[in-house]
Amino acid sequence: MVEYLKIVYVRGRQVLDSRGNPAVEAAVTVRNCIDGELTEGRAIVPAGSGIGGREAAEIRDGGDAFMETDVKTAARNIEKYLQEPLAGTEVTDQRRIDHILRETGGRENKEGNLSGSGANALLAVSLASADAAAKALHVPLYRYLGGVQGQKMPVPMMTVIDGGAHADNSLDVQEFMIVPVGADSMAQGIEWCCEIYRTLKKILFNRGLATSVGDEGGFAPNLSTEIEAVNFMMEAIHASGFEPGRDVCISLDVAAGTWQERGAAGNREGKEDGAPWKERGNGDYCMPKQKRCYSSRELIQEWEDLVERYPVFSLEDPLGAQDWEGWLELTQRLGDRTLLVGDDLFADAHLADAPGENARERLQRGIQEGCGNAILIQPGKIGTLSEIMELAQLAKEHGYRAIISHRRGESEDSFIADLAVALNTGLIKTGAPSRGERTAKYNQLLRIEEELYGQV
Repeated sequence: MVEYLKIVYVRGRQVLDSRGNPAVEAAVTVRNCIDGELTEGRAIVPAGSGIGGREAAEIRDGGDAFMETDVKTAARNIEKYLQEPLAGTEVTDQRRIDHILRETGGRENKEGNLSGSGANALLAVSLASADAAAKALHVPLYRYLGGVQGQKMPVPMMTVIDGGAHADNSLDVQEFMIVPVGADSMAQGIEWCCEIYRTLKKILFNRGLATSVGDEGGFAPNLSTEIEAVNFMMEAIHASGFEPGRDVCISLDVAAGTWQERGAAGNREGKEDGAPWKERGNGDYCMPKQKRCYSSRELIQEWEDLVERYPVFSLEDPLGAQDWEGWLELTQRLGDRTLLVGDDLFADAHLADAPGENARERLQRGIQEGCGNAILIQPGKIGTLSEIMELAQLAKEHGYRAIISHRRGESEDSFIADLAVALNTGLIKTGAPSRGERTAKYNQLLRIEEELYGQV
């Protein structure tokens, strides 16, 4: 490899995510050895959800929020521990950079020096290196990452209602999304979703329901059941002039791992029969807000009933991350009709019952055992850029769909928009068409589509 874009400086800083929590930003400066020009690339890695039991290592104060002092420490550690190993490295050699990051991070983790930056500082430096390389070469980031083959615009999976840990309302399902499967372009798909989003707001307002938004920009009304939320979505799709199933489908991010955690010791309460989703007094899963409980098999039946009644494009984490038998049965029953997306299921493990298990190993297990048919790729849950790209390739080779995803706490950084196009995943999940940290990704996708295909 011809080396002429050398890394000369690496530093970190504390910035803010969309929830007001501190996040880590890395800046990588490179020098063109031919003309001496300096170029800086940057990347922000925000906090994760802190829920579901499967997050890459981050510094926490025992709760959901980062401790400010520890994030500052993680930012300082970028320069303290990564500057020397990376100095002089060719910035276009991404695999070498990521190898150095993994080796240095792993070594320092054992000494406690980088223990809080595994999912923050190391990934931020990895992404910032790619950003610096693209800028130094004067090519778009998606083109640098994907080459001439990186040109497939993703279909947006747009959040319209928030629940679960993303909103202080009565809904236990974490995200309710619309997917414009019939749109001819990314721009048209975004337009359709925005129209449905605005229509849904009017419908909720006219019914006297809250139109304030949750962490990812979806509305957060208090509703009696999840099915009521789905019905409001269907009403908004119809009222906007679209046909459910042909033009627009629905997707749910269930985050059922949180139900499973509560189900073991949670307060179980039964309600009257005849509710849209049957009430149970016992089970492996218990919805923490509505206190409806299910066994794994009962929950699988609920999802099958949902798919029978509605145009469901995908179900994300419909079961817990350790419920492999349930995932197998669910895939056998629904895998040919809808996407069954593993997020926590295929994320790096930091659990006592699966120490050291990484995302690639978990995906390989899922492939071998026939569990799920899609993977959510969320930077921050997967080590470095190289590992993210390898995971997407592994999924593709085995017929699994890959969905590039945002985080619960986000930033204005639009890296994942370029990444989705570069990897030709065909799907992206990045929140509602509100809140600047979400629209930043949609706006970048619109720019990319115009650059690739002209005005659409």
